[in-house]
Amino acid sequence: MSIIFQLCSKTNPTMAKDHFTKQHARSGHRTEPKSQNPYLRLLVKLYRFLARRTESGFNKVILKSLFLSKINRPPVSLSAISRALQQKGAENKTVVVVGTVTDDNRLFETPKVTVAALRFTEGARARILKAGGEVLTLDELARRAPTGQNTLLLRGPRSHREAVRHFGFGPHKGKAPRIMSKGRKFERARGRRKSRAFKV
Repeated sequence: MSIIFQLCSKTNPTMAKDHFTKQHARSGHRTEPKSQNPYLRLLVKLYRFLARRTESGFNKVILKSLFLSKINRPPVSLSAISRALQQKGAENKTVVVVGTVTDDNRLFETPKVTVAALRFTEGARARILKAGGEVLTLDELARRAPTGQNTLLLRGPRSHREAVRHFGFGPHKGKAPRIMSKGRKFERARGRRKSRAFKV
């Protein structure tokens, strides 16, 4: 029986396929941004061209990142950029962030750095420029480094949102409870403290 099936499948490769509908071939990945922001869409057009016409994987990564939702494009702080520049061979590289660059008031000294990003907060922009650095948009970066040469690509932590603290299933996972308030009258008894039988 198996020999007959093999012979049939060789002659007709689609024989074993029951049916084929569009939803089974569908990919969940975005092929364009959901945002209708014209500036973002122009950037997509630019990096789609660069990804197609250059051999650089850098442009493909930037293009894919431009499609992402805001949750999946978390901000990068100046302190994270400062830490990244301490890596070996990263001193003179252009830092690239497909997202927002934010200020960090815990950072005392801002390094002199060239940063290209989608957006900068006012504080971050002022501190970078005051330190003698440069602030670029992603289209300016495309002119300066069309294949991503001498760049350092950074992204923020996706798991640092407040909502993520509540994710997970079952006890002993250290997840935060969903409660209205953190007062004396809210979830302070059994299972929450050692003095009340046990602590989860």
